[in-house]
Amino acid sequence: MLTRSPSETLTDQLANRFAQRIRNRLLPPGARLPSVRECARRHEVSPYTVVAAYDQLLALGMIEARRNRGFFVRESRPDARTEAALAERSEARPVGERAQPPVDAATLIRGMFRQVDAHGGQMKGMPGMGVLPATWLETPFLGSAVRRVTSTPNLHAVSLQYGDPAGDPALRRSLSQKLASMEIEATPAQIVTTVGATHALDIVCRALLKAGDSVMVDEPGWAVEFARLTQMGMRILPVPRREDGPDLGVMARYCEAYAPEQRPKLFITVSVLHNPTGYCLAPSNAHRVLQLAQQHDFRVVEDDTYSHLAPAHATRLSSLDALQRTIYVSGFAKILAPNWRVGYLAAHPSLVERFIDTKLLTTLTTPSLFEQALAHCLDQGQIRRHAERLRAKLDGARARCVQLAMKAGCRFVTEPAGLFGWVDTGVDTDRLAQAMLDEGYLLAPGSLFHAVRQPSTLMRLNFTAAQDAGFWADFARVRGQL
Repeated sequence: MLTRSPSETLTDQLANRFAQRIRNRLLPPGARLPSVRECARRHEVSPYTVVAAYDQLLALGMIEARRNRGFFVRESRPDARTEAALAERSEARPVGERAQPPVDAATLIRGMFRQVDAHGGQMKGMPGMGVLPATWLETPFLGSAVRRVTSTPNLHAVSLQYGDPAGDPALRRSLSQKLASMEIEATPAQIVTTVGATHALDIVCRALLKAGDSVMVDEPGWAVEFARLTQMGMRILPVPRREDGPDLGVMARYCEAYAPEQRPKLFITVSVLHNPTGYCLAPSNAHRVLQLAQQHDFRVVEDDTYSHLAPAHATRLSSLDALQRTIYVSGFAKILAPNWRVGYLAAHPSLVERFIDTKLLTTLTTPSLFEQALAHCLDQGQIRRHAERLRAKLDGARARCVQLAMKAGCRFVTEPAGLFGWVDTGVDTDRLAQAMLDEGYLLAPGSLFHAVRQPSTLMRLNFTAAQDAGFWADFARVRGQL
């Protein structure tokens, strides 16, 4: 709730709260603000206070009033004078109150670094986040591996020069063996290490695409991927994701509807433990995707970020295709040490030098010491055993979370699997996310997972971050008020 203060009126507090959310894209352009009555009830203030706060936002050019419809965030950005006024107001507030956790693609990531709620205090919970709890990732073998590779002679040798442009040779050999265990044949020369899996995806797109090219993507899909491709000037073609895999009919229509120079150049997909649905690709669908790629001359980028949490022998396009038209991308941040940012890609030999050139233009090199430490952990089987322990813990967390969610009246629209649940709440989850933020919880509304943001009753749930009965009690109460 807002609190009475001699230094700031309730009206100013409410206006500042909405202004921060608009600036951080918690409320995106076109979003509707709560009605005056609903806002007054939620924040326990008078309707007059809400009207006065909305008047301030109107005067700043941040929102607009639409006759008989309510108040909406303006589509255009405020002018320079307004931005300066907002910045001045923001700087005058305590740091904790300026750091707002986000619920859109770019600012959702910021929430991983600063867990501060709408009132300047610590978040109660972050059920919408995309990572495992830090306590689950604590392992003794990481420190031992780092100490091993930072002995004085090796530390000097590695730190005082750039590493191999393709990545540490020992790590690429270890990764080649790891891929072989998944029936993906890739020599060390076909592997390029990167600063995380997202960097690998970025390298592929920058090397193979130009602004204006068409790219097919899963929908629902990863919000960061939509934002990244849009920022690069690509034309996004969403492909509905079904239980067995992508909608082949939609893919075929995209390939047949455009002139050859406008046809899709890439299809970026998550085959195993798809985010956010948890679906895994069926073999028959996988074969047809590869047939379409051959027929219409596009490449398939397989994002296998959740490979360590996947069931044994899950179907992967890169295994069936032997990296002819597929490019395999993965990393270790999800299960190991997020700050190490070690990822990699595996591709056909004809593409590798282009990817290395693009990598050099963006990062010059990769962190050799961490790569050597990671190679040691892989060779000793420590990462494999760690992943096994994580899968067991995740199974328990998923069972508890599903029980709590269903008791709270939610319905899983896909079979719960992996790290995420795709849940129908029965209410607009954009509104729900705003209301739950006031309670100290960060949700991931379903609208984030579409190429064009649209209202949804769905939300993505992190099973490891939603095991608290207190969260579900607050969730049920707030949802009942909407």
